[in-house]
Amino acid sequence: MSGHSKWATTKHKKAAIDAKRAKAFAKFIKGIEVAARAGGADLAGNPALELAVSKAKKNSVPINNIDRAVKRGAGLTGEVVDYTEIIYEARGPQGSALLIECLTDNKNRAASEVRVGITRNGGSIADPGSVSYLFARKGVVRLPKGELTEDDLLMVVLDAGADEILDEDETFAIVCEPSDLRAVATALDEAEIDYESDEMEFLPSMKVDLDVDGARKFLKLFDALEELDDVQNVYTNADLSDEVRAALDEES
Repeated sequence: MSGHSKWATTKHKKAAIDAKRAKAFAKFIKGIEVAARAGGADLAGNPALELAVSKAKKNSVPINNIDRAVKRGAGLTGEVVDYTEIIYEARGPQGSALLIECLTDNKNRAASEVRVGITRNGGSIADPGSVSYLFARKGVVRLPKGELTEDDLLMVVLDAGADEILDEDETFAIVCEPSDLRAVATALDEAEIDYESDEMEFLPSMKVDLDVDGARKFLKLFDALEELDDVQNVYTNADLSDEVRAALDEES
């Protein structure tokens, strides 16, 4: 029985990883389609598309999928691609806040699924503006620490417009104004420093600490929203201390 149980657990974990990978691919594909629809299929004449394709390649999206997405978005396949960006606001346990960023071709479906995801998992829908003021739109570049120090990075990105560098355990997050994101990424490229992602994100102005019970409930809500097809990103001001994380790890 133990052998069977171990295989079942491994299979379940692999399925979860595969599902997350597929969701990540879908996110990059949508970004390509939107950029191609807005500016055409020519990468040289469409900087937004060039950036979207570059991100997809960096995250191992197959070339065939990328090519199809470019053609589909540009209308070269006869398909109509028309996505709408929507942001929903929600409250989670213990005063935590969430911004749910969607990119959808069906606003009614997205609204319904997000509402159900929130209410069935212990959250509540928030009025427009009641949560968003807690966040600021920033450019964020994330990269593995490796042998780098914070001072090493500052030397490279400070003149490019970086505002601060956040220490996130095994990674650094370079924060800048959205208009400086490309310059910061370019400075890293020129210094031959590899980075994992360069995105626009909503960063919280203040964090909310959750206890073990609150964290357990919050993660259920967060995971349910992240799994929705129309959801591109979920941003939150919830913070889990090392002690809370350790307690949750013991439960799993």
